[in-house]
Amino acid sequence: MNNSISAEHNLSSCHTSTNILIVDDILENIRLLSSILEKHGYHTRKATSGKMALTAVQADPPALILLDIRMPDINGYEVCQQLKANPKTNNIPVIFLSAADDISDKIQGFQAGGVDYITKPFHIDEVLARVEHQLTIIKAHKTISDLNSRLEERVKERTQQLEMANTKLLKMAFQDSLTKLPNRALLMKELWQAIEKQIANPNHKFAVLYLDCDRFKIVNDSLGHLAGDELLIALTQRLQTILNEQDLLARLGGDEFVILLTKITDQPYVTAIVDNIFNRFQEPFFLREREIFISFSIGVVIDSSHYRDPETVLRHADIAMYKAKSLGKHQYQIFAPFMYEEACQRLQLETELRKCIQHSEFQLYYQTIIELETGKIVGVEALVRWHHPTLGWISPTQFIPIAEETGLIIQIGEWILKQACYQLRNWQLEKIVDTSFYISVNVSAYQFSQSKFIQQLDEILAETQLSPQCLRLEITETAIMDNTSSAAMVIDNIRQRNIQLSIDDFGTGYSSLSYLHSFPVDNLKIDRSFINRLQDNTSSLSMVQAMIQIAQNMGMNIIAEGIETPEQWEQLKLLNCPFGQGFLFSQPLEPEKIANLIISSHSL
Repeated sequence: MNNSISAEHNLSSCHTSTNILIVDDILENIRLLSSILEKHGYHTRKATSGKMALTAVQADPPALILLDIRMPDINGYEVCQQLKANPKTNNIPVIFLSAADDISDKIQGFQAGGVDYITKPFHIDEVLARVEHQLTIIKAHKTISDLNSRLEERVKERTQQLEMANTKLLKMAFQDSLTKLPNRALLMKELWQAIEKQIANPNHKFAVLYLDCDRFKIVNDSLGHLAGDELLIALTQRLQTILNEQDLLARLGGDEFVILLTKITDQPYVTAIVDNIFNRFQEPFFLREREIFISFSIGVVIDSSHYRDPETVLRHADIAMYKAKSLGKHQYQIFAPFMYEEACQRLQLETELRKCIQHSEFQLYYQTIIELETGKIVGVEALVRWHHPTLGWISPTQFIPIAEETGLIIQIGEWILKQACYQLRNWQLEKIVDTSFYISVNVSAYQFSQSKFIQQLDEILAETQLSPQCLRLEITETAIMDNTSSAAMVIDNIRQRNIQLSIDDFGTGYSSLSYLHSFPVDNLKIDRSFINRLQDNTSSLSMVQAMIQIAQNMGMNIIAEGIETPEQWEQLKLLNCPFGQGFLFSQPLEPEKIANLIISSHSL
């Protein structure tokens, strides 16, 4: 295989005492490497086969070996293993040479005992850097050995050498091991310097971009962590092409990166860089014969004049990034003070939510479900409410997302399910309702995906003595589509127990309706957004009519949510919608009030 040299390199200091053995069965490769190294002062020897290399090493051990992997007699891995097995040669560092750049090849090389890996075609800078790096390590080991042997005589020299070694280790401590980017420690150091420069000179402005990959976990889950690492390296390389030399790109860990722009002019300058990032990442990555698209949620700190510590800068950029992610991802948000207040409130709400679970502050309210043709109450939907002792009523739209993000929704959902079943069973025992009356309970996607959900369901029904036919579970389209294989098993188990399943907020999720064939459910609940526009919007009327027809054709019931006016009620009856709920019939009420409403409806 022919190899070429990609760039020229300046001559370094003389290395005439350094003996390097080059092993390759292709003479052109040997001539190229020998020319490069001897040009920079190294002494080289050559071997064109594995056997010749082993003989040359025994005759005169070199300081370093550049070893080709693919050779006809003995391959490079076997040569390296034999050298490492011999106490006289096991300390000689081996750098493998190969045209293969696959991760598995590199791993095999390191397992054989290699210390580094150079891919073909050769690049001067890379060859010299890797050779010099290994020789530096050799020299450091020799220095330490010499210093130990002459510890009593040269205490001062030993101290100086140790300080040099510590300096090198300190440099390594500032580098991310995977991407070779600056890590958090170096970023914080650079942020300190940027802040100090701005304090000394108000005209010296800087900005921080906090980048988080959207849905990066899918790559790790589907292709594996090694593929994820390869993608992170590719992300790094693409980001570096966007930035200027004076800008700092750092990796904080995982799929989070930070860009420190040290010389900015104004806000449009910063947003132009952000736009450039978004534009460049519209292009796919090609990873293991797959096209991969990656987007970022980005938090931006531009007004840096009032900052006095790097932790606050980074925290505010992080808050802005999460704001961007919560608004739909693949966008950026510039930090504003209200975002910090929101974050503090969210943290406080999370703390209060944990206490709420311990102190049983939740209450269940119930909203009637009506047979639209007759006005008969056929069931109720259980709705959780939270009345905090000092904060008052807290909306589910505030605390449910936090509960889902923290995993507390599992405990809350179990409590709701159990309380709702107990409530309906009590109404049955009190003869307020018969066994045709049902209760509907919302189940979050997080609950639905839990491996113990069916077991939990069985235990609650056994404990409350409620017949499964009296319970309906409401899930969203997302709960099904996020994990179709496990969803199919859960749905099958639910149907085996004669528990009806409803799709909540139907029409607002996935555009394809094909999942209804694969995941049969009993009821579709039309989202209130369609009902609200029923009279004023022809397209909404057509959509509702289509949903009703879909349900009828597939043998499902349909329930319209959010009915608020008699006109909406009449229109839904004309469309042959059988069931509905909304403020027109009843707001969510406490158990006693809803029981009285059910009793009073019997006399009508």
